Amino acid sequence: MSDVLLIRQVRVVSEDSPDFREADVRVENGVIAAIGKDLAATGGERVIGGRNRLLMPAMFDAHVHFREPGFEAKEDIASGTEAAINGGITGVVMMPNTSPAIDSATVVKAVLDKSKAVSRIPVYTSGCITKDRAGKELAGIDGMRGLGVKMLTDDGDGIGDAAVLYRAMQYASEFGMFFASHCEVHELAGPRALNDGPVAYRLGIKGSPACAEEIMIDRDIRLAHATGAHIHIQHVSSKLGMETIRWWKQRGDVKVTCEVAPHHLMFRDEDIGEYDTHYKMNPPLRTAEDNAALLEAFRDGVFDLLATDHAPHTAFEKAQDFTTAPNGITGLETALVSMFDRFVVSGDLTWDILVKRYSAEPRRLMGLEPVPVEEGKAAEFILFDPEGSTTFTPEFMKSKSQNTPFLNKTLKGSIDLVVLGSEVLLER
Repeated sequence: MSDVLLIRQVRVVSEDSPDFREADVRVENGVIAAIGKDLAATGGERVIGGRNRLLMPAMFDAHVHFREPGFEAKEDIASGTEAAINGGITGVVMMPNTSPAIDSATVVKAVLDKSKAVSRIPVYTSGCITKDRAGKELAGIDGMRGLGVKMLTDDGDGIGDAAVLYRAMQYASEFGMFFASHCEVHELAGPRALNDGPVAYRLGIKGSPACAEEIMIDRDIRLAHATGAHIHIQHVSSKLGMETIRWWKQRGDVKVTCEVAPHHLMFRDEDIGEYDTHYKMNPPLRTAEDNAALLEAFRDGVFDLLATDHAPHTAFEKAQDFTTAPNGITGLETALVSMFDRFVVSGDLTWDILVKRYSAEPRRLMGLEPVPVEEGKAAEFILFDPEGSTTFTPEFMKSKSQNTPFLNKTLKGSIDLVVLGSEVLLER
């Protein structure tokens, strides 16, 4: 972009207040040089009109599946990061359930080198707790730490043997690393197709009870309590699971953080209708009561952050029958707009909460500084039009996969500009 960018009459959004600051914003050489009313134009800058639009920190997603190496037909780092930019996101953390799994310094280096070559945004990766995510022998943790890995997780498989996780926590916590848990008792979860309840009964499919998740949430937090580790609970889906985390947080003697995914706030098992695999995920969609409880916890701060669990699959895979189709939906391109459409428009959420949970706190989790729209800070922001709209057509989306309930649907709100440093990554 031009060395100088002047955005006129925007409403600046901050994580610190629900109120907007109406101002002009000047960016010079990738840094926010001035914020104020009626900033003088010098004649050499590029001017963008921002009336009625919101200028806010760019988002950061701490839970994405880019499928590289091994499953590039679904997604790769290049397409995944372009999907992130399309959704107003300028930083992501990859999960390690690739093939080979990201369980050693060798694989971490390959992923990071590829990211530097093809991505326009920073890409971070988690590393496995155990070799090949098999849940038995510890992975090459020290080598991965040396390359900057902070998050350890076996992701979708979890670790069934508590002694293995206990030993890993004792070892890696000394290095300042933390553990992210996909919480699931496999023997209870069954085929993991949908929530155990009336909908599962009507469809004739064995459901996955919420207690399969809730039992493991409590177990993993107890292990963290015993070892002094930092535990991060991924994609919480049930009211009781959330309340378990709330109880532990109120004790104050264990380092526990947690995330919720947009789909667990918005959708419920009834949305599956007649076997619609776009609503099949793990953990499964639960009930309206769970939705309401999770949203309240999101507002109150029980949930530290929002994360999509972006899980692309090919159209062929998702076209299989409901029990055979893989779990997961995409989320990077739809998250911010859908959260606005569903919750900000209705008044259930304010922008400061959304920016805090989807921009600032995910970065803090990873040991990074937030990216507020403030003078002297590097430019890393988006321009959002609350009066616009977005239709999620296959042509609009940058991901290789479009397994989302929002496919071909129009939602309120539009991401019109994404800026990272001195680069305009997206402009509509």
